Amino acid sequence: MLDDLDLNAIQDKKARELIEKLLNMIEQLSAELREAKEEIQRLRDENNRLKGEQGKPKIEANKEKAAAATNHSSEKERREPRERHGGSKKAKIEIDHDEVVKVKREDLPADAEFKGYEEVVVQDIILKTNNVRFLREKYYSKSTRKSYLCELPQGYEGQFGPGVKTLVPGLYFEMGMSEPKIRGLLRNIGIQISKGTVSNLLIKDQDKFHSEKDGVYEAGLRSTAWQHTDDTQTRVNGQNEHCHVVCNPVYTVYITLPRKDRLSVLDVLRNGRERRFRLNQEALDCLEKVQFSQPTRQILRTWVSETEMDEVTFQAHLDRSLPNLGEQQRKAITDAAAIAAYHKETEWPVI
Repeated sequence: MLDDLDLNAIQDKKARELIEKLLNMIEQLSAELREAKEEIQRLRDENNRLKGEQGKPKIEANKEKAAAATNHSSEKERREPRERHGGSKKAKIEIDHDEVVKVKREDLPADAEFKGYEEVVVQDIILKTNNVRFLREKYYSKSTRKSYLCELPQGYEGQFGPGVKTLVPGLYFEMGMSEPKIRGLLRNIGIQISKGTVSNLLIKDQDKFHSEKDGVYEAGLRSTAWQHTDDTQTRVNGQNEHCHVVCNPVYTVYITLPRKDRLSVLDVLRNGRERRFRLNQEALDCLEKVQFSQPTRQILRTWVSETEMDEVTFQAHLDRSLPNLGEQQRKAITDAAAIAAYHKETEWPVI
């Protein structure tokens, strides 16, 4: 509407200046309105994320097709073949079995001669059950009055075999399928499985995965003299918790805990090992700026030692010797003793 507006055509100078100011004000208000809309959308997305929902998707603008932007000047350029890389796709396909397809003899003329085969590779997949009924040998000894039952092959413990046990984590973690969708797929194939069992296959009896994660974490902490750590709010069973991230360029570890205070951060850096406390000189140095009474500070000085305590022993020691500590003062002492104990560790990498 304002594209054809020419301010110079307005003869009245005051009217022209007033209209110019109004246009500048409209432009400023429009910019502020756009920023406000973006902020409102950001807050809505954050609110949806905290509720476990998804925010507004970020959709990029359409890109112009390269062909439309290119102006070919000759027929040769338009017909120039593209450079191709790599070998035959068929050569990379693993053949599971061969099948000979024969021509019906009655469809051939009498003088037809056999000239070999023409190869055609067709890729396919089989999704079917492989249920096994094991007949376990069982013996009884009169001399020992005991029965002897053959063990099942490795991987066949419980109601499901190694195929199901490996497929479920793969679909969930690698393919991003939900538990109901995984159960639906298995039931369509013919596997009778409950919702709880699908969940248990993901979270229970996974000691090998936990051991591997611990090994990756320890190696990652030893790989550099520095680490990056951050946390983000995460919903767990309807409650807000914190997903702690520790990483450097070669690894990333995620650990979710209810809180993000100093003790929780130390729990993350120590990979959940039992908390330890040491009220040595380093701990006292950390407490220099904390306001204590003179008697309290004197008691703390008498505690200085390299003796390490577990959490129950340390808290009982505080209860017994400093029963009147305020909540913040007690927390400061606990944090300082935990940090001092962490710095003295030798069995786990210390940052």
